[in-house]
Amino acid sequence: VANEGGKHWTVNEVRALIRIWSDKNIQQQLEGTVRNKRIFEQVAARLQKFGIDRDWKQCRTKYKNLKHEYKSVKSAQNSGSTSKSMKFFNELDAILGHCSMEQASKSDNDETERPPEWTEAKSEKDSIG
Repeated sequence: VANEGGKHWTVNEVRALIRIWSDKNIQQQLEGTVRNKRIFEQVAARLQKFGIDRDWKQCRTKYKNLKHEYKSVKSAQNSGSTSKSMKFFNELDAILGHCSMEQASKSDNDETERPPEWTEAKSEKDSIG
């Protein structure tokens, strides 16, 4: 089995990844940073507890792919198309539906519901651990 993201994720592995991703603490960490290796190391460690052996890079790649797929399905739906769908859409919608910033600003233009930390740039100190 190829190491670099070559091993297909099983349905249970993706479910476990989504379950961890749905943790509010993980979501907040992911929203506030681009350098997220440490966060995905935590995610990989938590997957390990479910008996799932994935490294942080695989977790990050899967996360990015799921997020990208979700966004493309969501925007297709918003433009009236129902032809696009994906396996874990409802689970991802529960996580991303409320916080996808592009959608929030497009659909209702209500800036007041955004937490202040979204508008403030994080300082360099925050990302050094």
